[in-house]
Amino acid sequence: MTIVKICGITTLEDALSAADVGAGMIGLNFYKKSPRYLAPDDAKTLAASLRAKLGAATPLLVGVFVNEIVGRISITMEQVGLNFAQLSGDESVEMLRELRGIGFKALRPRSLQEALEDTVYYGEAMCDARIPSLLLDAHNPTLYGGTGERASTDIALAVKAKTARLMLAGGLNPENVGDAVKSIRPWAVDVASGVEGDTPGRKDGDKMRAFVAAVKGADES
Repeated sequence: MTIVKICGITTLEDALSAADVGAGMIGLNFYKKSPRYLAPDDAKTLAASLRAKLGAATPLLVGVFVNEIVGRISITMEQVGLNFAQLSGDESVEMLRELRGIGFKALRPRSLQEALEDTVYYGEAMCDARIPSLLLDAHNPTLYGGTGERASTDIALAVKAKTARLMLAGGLNPENVGDAVKSIRPWAVDVASGVEGDTPGRKDGDKMRAFVAAVKGADES
């Protein structure tokens, strides 16, 4: 099955709901400018409570970082108890190497050519087989993810052909994710705003359930 990552979780209630509907990964955002920002102390409490309730069934916890230094990423990961780190800024491949396999890069290419060049560049850093080799998001000149904008299908297919495990993000929601999975067949999909109501960071349980059901339906078709 295509793995589902529900990103920008800010409450234990939403984390439990995400796990209940079948999310394999939960994203916690540590970028202070994001409306889905979660302070490390709050994230630590959330992660501990989630593991206390779910044990081995706890989804993988992914920290989302933007242009943060490796030392700070490592401290936050240890403090919170994160499994992996997602680098969603302008980080170098050297930063990925310093994370020693527990990090992956999010791309926001402006063109097909840039996407292919970035895929080769970041593909030099090996990562754990439980996480994507690359995440593809839609380009926005000022925002680092969570924009609700769609990633190009042509670019997604081109990147998928060059990487082992593509995670697709960008404007996905319960209504369109099924078609995206059918046409691209990514290793995983990532959603944030597409399963929210009016408040960024607060998830809608029905939307999360419908999103995962749409992914499953596409997998089975």
